[in-house]
Amino acid sequence: MNKKYDFDTVIDRSGSGCVMVDMCQEMFGRTDILPLWVADMGFAACPEITRALVERVEGHPIYGYSVPLEDYWQSIIDWQRERNGLEFNQDEVCFIGGIVNGFGLALNHFTRPGDRVVIQEPVYHPFRMLITGNNRMVVNNALKRTADGFYEMDLEGLERIFKEEQPRMMVLCNPHNPIGIAWSADVQRQVAALARQYGVIVFSDEIHGDLMLKGHRHTSFLTVSDDARAVGVVMGAPSKTFNIAGIVSSWCVVKNPELRRPFFNWLTTNSQSAPNFLSMTATRAAYRHGGEWLSQCLDYIEGNIDMVVDYCRDHIPGIRAIKPQASFLVWLDCTGLGLEHDALIDLFVNKARLGLNDGAMFGKGGSGFMRLNVAVPRSILRQAMQQLEASALVIKQQ
Repeated sequence: MNKKYDFDTVIDRSGSGCVMVDMCQEMFGRTDILPLWVADMGFAACPEITRALVERVEGHPIYGYSVPLEDYWQSIIDWQRERNGLEFNQDEVCFIGGIVNGFGLALNHFTRPGDRVVIQEPVYHPFRMLITGNNRMVVNNALKRTADGFYEMDLEGLERIFKEEQPRMMVLCNPHNPIGIAWSADVQRQVAALARQYGVIVFSDEIHGDLMLKGHRHTSFLTVSDDARAVGVVMGAPSKTFNIAGIVSSWCVVKNPELRRPFFNWLTTNSQSAPNFLSMTATRAAYRHGGEWLSQCLDYIEGNIDMVVDYCRDHIPGIRAIKPQASFLVWLDCTGLGLEHDALIDLFVNKARLGLNDGAMFGKGGSGFMRLNVAVPRSILRQAMQQLEASALVIKQQ
């Protein structure tokens, strides 16, 4: 019988140096709030990972320079092949010190100052920050809202941008953050064909790729076509999946040797491709022994998402929770409240006492929305929804 993991225990994270709690004053101007913003989980990390780390630290009390062991690489290779159908060998994968850092490295290697880079807003805001901060130019191929309130990619607009703006790179957030879109193989094939036609490198951020909700399957960009394998640079990690974001343990796969060899050589030359022993230990334990924990965690998260969707529908009519296809982030459409941006932030922070990500930070199309992290014990999430309901009711009565 499989072990039953605990996702209900509330863990006090204050004073631990975690961004989620210990930066609330800086982020929201107060500390008496329920923090539901940064994309890590409020659950204890997968215990098999904790056990492996403890055994390594206690069993080998010298923490010197480390070399990647073969099974570190093989655990990544096996997990991706078995879970996502992504096939690659050890020569085609390298370590990366975090996805955001990895994107910055790819950006600086494959593009030059003044080059254009395509993003698809509303989208994870560090992409824009890294592009502009490195003196590149952002080109936005905004997502389109569908009749049912979900989103789709504007492929016609993308081709127009490729043709007219001549970007060097495109960011594919796959699955998409903050909306939770699991991009289909067909959409990705069309992106890949256009990218190859117009000479655009596609950076595919697949860090949420193992957090697929029921009825959906992750499709890695590198699996969809020869075009994708010719232009694709894919990065992923066990960090979001197993709640070990503080242990930097990302990886990068590039199939095209003309892209891979110069990039990987550049990373090695600049000492950017060497994992430390904690990263390797955590990654191997996650991919070798974390499957059952992840399965139960996703069931719990799905229950939380359903609760939020139902609660908003039944009790907060001015807010619609858009159910994601992947991840533990829920995009809340708050436009039905009829509030201006500052008033919406005041409602969540100062009245409901909730710390969420402001949708406007994700760029065009984000105003009037909030991003909610539901990977917390259900009692916390229920309390958050009750506080939001009470505050929204006051707004409605005014």
